[in-house]
Amino acid sequence: MKISIKKVYLISSFLFFAINVFAQNKMAPVKVVVAGTSHGHAGWILNRLKDSVIEIVGIYEPSKAIAEKNAKKFNLPANLFYSDLKKVLVATKPEAVVAFGSIHEHLNVVQVAAPMHIPIMVEKPLGASLKEALQMDSIVKKYNVPLLTNFETSWYPSTFEAFRLISDSNYVGQIRKVVFHHGHQGPREIGVSDEFFNWLTDPVQNGGGAIADFGCYGANLMTYLMHGEKPISITAVTRNYKPSIYSKVDDDATIIINYAKSQAVLQASWNWTFSRKDMEIYGDSAYIIAVNANKMRLRNKEALPEFEKNVTSKDIHVYTDPFSYLQAYLRGIEKIQPYGLYSLENNMMVVKILEAAKQSAKTGKTVLYK
Repeated sequence: MKISIKKVYLISSFLFFAINVFAQNKMAPVKVVVAGTSHGHAGWILNRLKDSVIEIVGIYEPSKAIAEKNAKKFNLPANLFYSDLKKVLVATKPEAVVAFGSIHEHLNVVQVAAPMHIPIMVEKPLGASLKEALQMDSIVKKYNVPLLTNFETSWYPSTFEAFRLISDSNYVGQIRKVVFHHGHQGPREIGVSDEFFNWLTDPVQNGGGAIADFGCYGANLMTYLMHGEKPISITAVTRNYKPSIYSKVDDDATIIINYAKSQAVLQASWNWTFSRKDMEIYGDSAYIIAVNANKMRLRNKEALPEFEKNVTSKDIHVYTDPFSYLQAYLRGIEKIQPYGLYSLENNMMVVKILEAAKQSAKTGKTVLYK
């Protein structure tokens, strides 16, 4: 049976069209509900109502004043806002819920969304306490629902280039010491909103001050670098240099995490001269310093000077915002790696490290990791 060229063309055209439609649908924007808008990072999503990555179908905000403020600030329709989380999830049937309220509120988001089998992404850290994190872990495992945690450093090309150098070529040799500097001049000093400041400086709503706000970054990155190896012990010291501003929580923390063959030093502070998020990885044969999202400094020979390297998302595969990663994950393009930066197992370990650090700072003693 002969098939005419015209028929072949029509069949080919149809297949090409069908494949493209399938591809477009596969990477269609993720319909999300935003749970809470008091977080200073909420602007990351509220300023993009709909694009190729996400579509906001509803917003849960229990405070009428905050809802009205953000509706005006980001030019959002008033009918997007709900004061009841379950109602907005039932009404809009989202593909995911992203939490931008206080860290303490993450538990409520999981309690409501997980039984409805809705994937969840929260801002760092996972929970305000180990007790809350354990509850969240139990709930999502019961309902087999993904629970991801977003860190800004998960988007950095320099982060993934450092990981690549270590995993692909064992660039630094045996990791001996990793030093993390995370923080800024202070929430009040950099001008965060009142609603953000109020819970960020509350020991229950945030789980601590700088120790929780910025100690979590290094714990997350180190857990990935160590492939989930459990620490032996944690020692921490917290300070309160500005009690007139931060009367309830610490504003500076130094955390030492000891492993069998390595050590991490986390310097988390609301007292840095300038904002910073940098990582120094020292091995027995080289070092890597990720200065910021793109700039790196490296040295691997005693006789040679340090050299600089600039890396962007064009040089290495990295999702430069959390919603692109969420989309790729939900569309089956990406799988969460064991102890990956967004993973639940990594971020449970982060909360355990922070809990031990807070206990160490309170008692003045080194705490064994459990």
